[in-house]
Amino acid sequence: MYYVSTRDVSRRLTASQAIVDGLSRDGGLYLPEQIPQITTEEIKALAALSYPERAAKIMKRYLDEFTEEELLGFAKNAYGPAKFDTPAAAPVVKLTENTYIQELWHGPTCAFKDMALQMLPYLLAASLKKTGEEKTVCILVATSGDTGKAALEGFRDVDRTKILVFYPDGGVSDMQKLQMVTQEGKNVGVCAVRGNFDDAQTGVKRIFSDEALREELAGRGYFLSSANSINWGRLLPQIVYYVSAYCDLLNAGAIEAGDAVNFCVPTGNFGNILSGFYAKKMGVPIGRLICASNENNVLTDFIKTGTYDRNRPFYQTASPSMDILISSNLERLLSLLSGSDEEVRGYMQKLSETGRYTVSDRVLQAVQAEFSCGFCTDAQGAQTIGKAFREKNYLLDTHTAVACTVLDAYRAETSDQTLTVVESTASPFKFCASVLDALGVLWATSLFSTVFRSGRQNRFYDFVTRYTMAIWLFHGICLALYFHLWKAAGISVTAAPWMAAVGAALVCYGMPVLIMAVLSRLGKAGIIVYPARYLPPAPATMLRKTPH
Repeated sequence: MYYVSTRDVSRRLTASQAIVDGLSRDGGLYLPEQIPQITTEEIKALAALSYPERAAKIMKRYLDEFTEEELLGFAKNAYGPAKFDTPAAAPVVKLTENTYIQELWHGPTCAFKDMALQMLPYLLAASLKKTGEEKTVCILVATSGDTGKAALEGFRDVDRTKILVFYPDGGVSDMQKLQMVTQEGKNVGVCAVRGNFDDAQTGVKRIFSDEALREELAGRGYFLSSANSINWGRLLPQIVYYVSAYCDLLNAGAIEAGDAVNFCVPTGNFGNILSGFYAKKMGVPIGRLICASNENNVLTDFIKTGTYDRNRPFYQTASPSMDILISSNLERLLSLLSGSDEEVRGYMQKLSETGRYTVSDRVLQAVQAEFSCGFCTDAQGAQTIGKAFREKNYLLDTHTAVACTVLDAYRAETSDQTLTVVESTASPFKFCASVLDALGVLWATSLFSTVFRSGRQNRFYDFVTRYTMAIWLFHGICLALYFHLWKAAGISVTAAPWMAAVGAALVCYGMPVLIMAVLSRLGKAGIIVYPARYLPPAPATMLRKTPH
């Protein structure tokens, strides 16, 4: 099987060449010339196998240069007990009668990116041998939070590889940042970018398109590749868990072979849900693919109108891995649906020049025939987290909550009660402050935690709220100072109890606000260094705790 660029179908490469290249030099993304098929009987046979065995058989259909035995060895290492805390790798958990959660975060970094990035190093190393490439590969990665750590962990100390990750400064959670900056390995590097994820991703793509830089690196014995989902080697392993989810539903007796199943996917760069589309086109009985976005709802607008417009406000949300306005993998979908590299080139050129494009009516109809969509706010996602925990004793992370919220809205609008699998993309323990806030825990422990709902983005807030005792001590100090001032002024509290109570409440709110403002200004001026930067990462045992 050959792979072609979305922008030039005459550029045909083998699977191993496409994996090594990562991104085509014309700026396009590689995709297979045809999609292999799978029958219902073959899916039933896969249901009896382990996850590594399913992975080997499915990936073999796309990688004819690799033997099934070779791929099985990779899969056993990638998804084995040394890396994943469950033999199922991507278990499916029942939430309601018609809603199931596929947990994709049981790997070493507690995010769904492990499903692909534990496999990619094996595929890349083998592809280097198959292509006869002798240079050292320099892997460039842009991340909105989870990809960075997963890639760093996957490629740590892998021979003939170096990896450099770019993340948006202030645009990832504290846990995500700590996971990246504390990564061990002789071949790893991490850089903060002034801007958002789109700025980081655009910069990486620009480096790939710099022929002068490529030549200079080649002269030094290096070449560039990618571990983002723009690399087909990243996308392919993700197809596997859609097939596996269907197999697990068969084994659980939730469906009969041939029954259609919907998937609802929290979506940023469009790679995860595109993998589901490939699984559907292979022959897996998938009904609707529901694209769930946060307030950066560029994909929702595109699916509804056919116009992709990145010229809009960028929001930092409680689901940072979805804070994306340029969804790179959408280009692959446009290529599949349009069948024209010239048409795709035109769309991408308009996006580069104007920040927007509008697809043809034919392409829009094809998109809407496959995908539904919706978005939700942080507040709505928080309500969903609280409801799921109260009613089902199940803990959602902020990204999965977006998908569950959009799914509820989709069902209310369409009355479609088809059994739906929600792709859970991260452990809730990676976003503790936001999840605890949604559960009302922070509201219950301290008045301070209610000062700003956006306080999760403030380093002082993050530092103080890590420790309940510190919170109460802070309030105690504020109140002690307040009543000391009353005493110094010779005023009796009993003489004006209501005034004293209102004043005490204002002090508990106002003092934290004032201190946060002062510390933020001092931090920006470089006068102080926040202690939160040096807090150690949470123990892996805590992060891998099962939420149910």
